[in-house]
Amino acid sequence: MKRLFLSLYLLLSLGFLGIGWTLDSLWKKNVDQEGALDAPLVALAQVLSKLPHAQRHEMLKSINTNPKFPLALLDADQVAFSEDQMVQTNAVIATPYDINHELQFIAVGEQILMAGPIELDPDASLRGLYNIFFYLSLAFVALIWVWPLSKDLKTLRNATKEFGQAKWNTRIKLTKRSQVLPLATTFNDMAAHISALIENQKHLSNAVSHEIRTPLARLKFALALIPQYCLPKSDPQRRQAFLDEMQLDIKEMENLLQELLTYASLESQREGLQFERCELNSLAKQTISRLQTHHSTPIELIETDIAVQVMAEPSLIERALQNLITNAQRFCVDKIAVEISVQAEQVLLSVTDDGEGILQQDQLKIFEPFYRSETSTNGNKGHGLGLAIIKRIMERHQGRVTLESQPGFTQFTLIWHKP
Repeated sequence: MKRLFLSLYLLLSLGFLGIGWTLDSLWKKNVDQEGALDAPLVALAQVLSKLPHAQRHEMLKSINTNPKFPLALLDADQVAFSEDQMVQTNAVIATPYDINHELQFIAVGEQILMAGPIELDPDASLRGLYNIFFYLSLAFVALIWVWPLSKDLKTLRNATKEFGQAKWNTRIKLTKRSQVLPLATTFNDMAAHISALIENQKHLSNAVSHEIRTPLARLKFALALIPQYCLPKSDPQRRQAFLDEMQLDIKEMENLLQELLTYASLESQREGLQFERCELNSLAKQTISRLQTHHSTPIELIETDIAVQVMAEPSLIERALQNLITNAQRFCVDKIAVEISVQAEQVLLSVTDDGEGILQQDQLKIFEPFYRSETSTNGNKGHGLGLAIIKRIMERHQGRVTLESQPGFTQFTLIWHKP
């Protein structure tokens, strides 16, 4: 808006100065004749002053043929002036006669030459036309600025109205010269973000209802069977196995809700992160040490000679690395490798496994929430939120996650810019 105000201010200021100066110059050059009207009267007075009294009247009669400019020669005692007025031979004194006329006086020796009554402004109509032209010119200059602005503002209003009618794909297209282009860009960014949130919410709602339905149905069925397992003669081992299955269903729903809360928090708390220098080497060692106890496949750490640091929130980076290693443990055959490296201005953290790989058609959607690859190893495990959480974590750190996969080789890489 600052740019908008400055452009309007400069346009109107330059318009006033330019048009005013141009019209003033034209007026003085072609219309303003005040000096030209006084000069003949001064010259006539100087000529009359050199003539005897008797010849002065005769000369006036011979030249006084213009009814709009009557001349009369008066004695000094016939005219009275105020104390601050003094009739001179080289200057004209003007006094009002009525609203539209004036009288002009100049000394001729001991006499006074009077001209008038003379119309005050014979060019009043022309001056009015100049004034009208002046204001029309200003209006035209303002219109040059206001007209495209009004069209752009109308476009903004229509887009806002459509967006308010739940047309989430509404976007504003303006030229690069538009004064409100920053506002339109901000609107488009906001619209894209809101549209993504709404689509994400719909997707999450559908996915949650689908994911919870299965364990909830099992729990309802189990609750209906509880009386049979609580009979005095029922087998205690079967009863315990039955209760353990119910606990597994509850744990599955708890895990889903926890994943959902984590995924949602990464969207809603974008300004809440406390970035600090995070040493990837020690973080990777701690994470590997903790996860190695849950799986027999060895995890190899390949690191640089010097400690590698990034500006990040350590708990989120640890969560991203944990998700990648857990996935690798699920799909690997013989080995898992975690590598830390630095390339140019980037820091890379890669997790590689030797599993069957990810299908090409799945690689384009693998980072979407609730999407699960239909591989023989994966089956129906997990909720499809692990990689989506990793993607959001990296976006919040102005980084990215990449995937390279083929049979026998799958590598996920977390990439940051060097601090």
